[in-house]
Formats: sequence, structure tokens, C-alpha cells
Amino acid sequence: MTDRVKQQHFGNHTRYNALFHFFAFPVTALFALHSIAHALGYPSRAHWFEAIYALAIVAAVMASRTMAITVQNRVIRLEMRLRLREVLPAALQPRIRELGVRQLAALRFASDAELPRLVERVLAGEFPNTKEIKRAIVDWQADYLRV
Repeated sequence: MTDRVKQQHFGNHTRYNALFHFFAFPVTALFALHSIAHALGYPSRAHWFEAIYALAIVAAVMASRTMAITVQNRVIRLEMRLRLREVLPAALQPRIRELGVRQLAALRFASDAELPRLVERVLAGEFPNTKEIKRAIVDWQADYLRV
């Protein structure tokens, strides 16, 4: 970890991509809204085409984000299944596939030492959501390479 990177923990682990969250999506969404309002106020074939095109740009921006997150989730699923094969006791290993992608994504922040107990608790249905899994982690392992 460099001096410029804050220590990651449950309270600050949410990540925003400035280019997407604060520029690409807001600008394209505002342009789409403006184009729709313009087409409603001054209906013409050209204005409606512009509005549809603006919506297509918003859809493309959203699709690019969705595709990146889907790939990230597949990598996390693979990484965690491999990691769990290394750290779980033999009795728990057959149950690895019972863990959903969101549960695996939450568990990835746990240290190897606490992972087996957390997995047992997740499989027992102890956590109502992934936020609670993350709250239960004592030894937080940062992930700075997220999309």
C-alpha cells in the first residue's frame, strides 16, 4: 500500500470510478433528458432521432459498466473458490458451490484465518445480506483492484 492510498476497511471500501460515476454517466444521462425534453417541446423527426441516439449512448455507457462488473464478479468467484479450497477444512469444501457470487464477493475481504468460520456462518444462514457478512469481518483484507 502506498502513502497515497487510505487504509481500506468496511466503512470506506465502497469504490467509485470518477470517469464513470462523476462524468460519463451523469453527462450522458443529462444529455438524454435534455434531448427528450427538446423532442417533446419541439417535436420533429430529427429531435426524436437525437433523443433516441442519446438514450443509446446512455445504454452503451451502462452496458460497459455492467460488462466490467460481470467480468470482475466471475474473477472473484473463481479466485474465492480456489482460495476456499486451500483454507477450508475438508468437510466444508463440498459446500463451496452453495455460496453465491455476492456472498463470495463479501467473503473476499476476510483473512484466511477467519474465513472458515465465516463460511460456516454464511452457510448456516446467519447473515441476512452481504453487508452483514462484511461487518462480521475482523481482519479486513483490502481489495484495491476493483472495477
